[in-house]
Amino acid sequence: MIDSSRRTFLAGAAAFSLGHVLGANERINIGIVGAGGRGNDHIKAYAEDAGARITAICDIDQAAMETGVARVKALTGTAPKGYGDMREMFTDKNVDAVSIAAPNHWHALATIWACEAGKDVYCEKPACHNVYEGERMIQTASRTGRMVQIGSQSRSVPHKLRALQLLREGAIGKIYLAKGLCFKRRVSIGHKPDQPAPPPGVNWDLFLGPAPVRPFNELRFKYNWHWFWDTGNGDIGNQGVHEMDIARWGLGEVTWPRSVVSTGGKYVYTDDQETPNTQFASFDYGDCELTFEVRGLPTGTEGGISPTGGNSVGNLFYGSEGWMAIDSNGFQVYKGEKSQLTMDVKKDPGSDVAPHIANFLAACRSRRTQDLNAHVPIGVMSADLCHLANASYRMGKRLTVDAAKGRFVGDDAANALLTRQYRKPYVV
Repeated sequence: MIDSSRRTFLAGAAAFSLGHVLGANERINIGIVGAGGRGNDHIKAYAEDAGARITAICDIDQAAMETGVARVKALTGTAPKGYGDMREMFTDKNVDAVSIAAPNHWHALATIWACEAGKDVYCEKPACHNVYEGERMIQTASRTGRMVQIGSQSRSVPHKLRALQLLREGAIGKIYLAKGLCFKRRVSIGHKPDQPAPPPGVNWDLFLGPAPVRPFNELRFKYNWHWFWDTGNGDIGNQGVHEMDIARWGLGEVTWPRSVVSTGGKYVYTDDQETPNTQFASFDYGDCELTFEVRGLPTGTEGGISPTGGNSVGNLFYGSEGWMAIDSNGFQVYKGEKSQLTMDVKKDPGSDVAPHIANFLAACRSRRTQDLNAHVPIGVMSADLCHLANASYRMGKRLTVDAAKGRFVGDDAANALLTRQYRKPYVV
């Protein structure tokens, strides 16, 4: 929700951006929202891309914003403008596109506001904090004609593109099961008391945005916000959404299942985390199944997924003629009754983020949504499967899905988990 003066201001910014046709060799001016851990990855990728120029950095934490500005200057020789409020940055005529590395609960609203201001958008995964928000993102991107890329960078990683092409060509026959694995070690966050005020320089109201008002707590800030339902989606919606996207992709871009069931819990730890550290989800598609496992506790590996730094994160596909394992290090194909290794492909060197951002910048120039490797409907659907699993987990039961409506059948309480009560003026 935007007041009339803000809407008029954004309309002016949109008119400028929509009329600004980029030349083939013109650098795209980028504003980055969020200068924390993932934001630093964005800064590095854009700073190293000859087709981009970072002109603005925004963060609700003044220290993080200033550090981000200094980092850009160190990498490029030019200091971008610093902002504490993304709405002000979105009216900057020296920003053509924005890159959003804010917490999950801000992804949708930041994308919508940016699109309405005439900016193209690269938004980190998961695309949205809930199902309703994803629907609004898709509608807004279409209505405004903006390029919106979701940070599902596997869609731009060469060895994963090759692996998925082989699956489409029948390398392991008809696929009957796709498994996503997110065995990523997460230590206990412990307990911390609420504080009467946030640290100096932190705009806590802007950090909370659409979420309910709560006292400042260090555990709800800087990364640990992932483990609270107000702002995050647990590890299935954090690291896991990447593997959910690959699983869905490998099954032929499946969308809404017939039903979903998710079980698990927060085991071993007694701390302030709300989301589960162990979770299993199963999605029924009739002629095939998608399953997903999250383990934040000490665990082993599975199948051909190679452990990396104590973590085992990747995908397994099982078909009528064999199976395939895919992870960040490469992929393997096993065939026949004896699971004979017939293909072992290693990843190409280099960053996984840079090719995805390069793809986004190319689409900003072509103005063709079909050029985006992870256009917003793709990212939203993969996030939605995480949201369906979390709804089943929180309700404690299997839920039947109405695919045509994108809602659960006959369950108002479960459907309420697919949206939220928004806090004015941060209303999606």
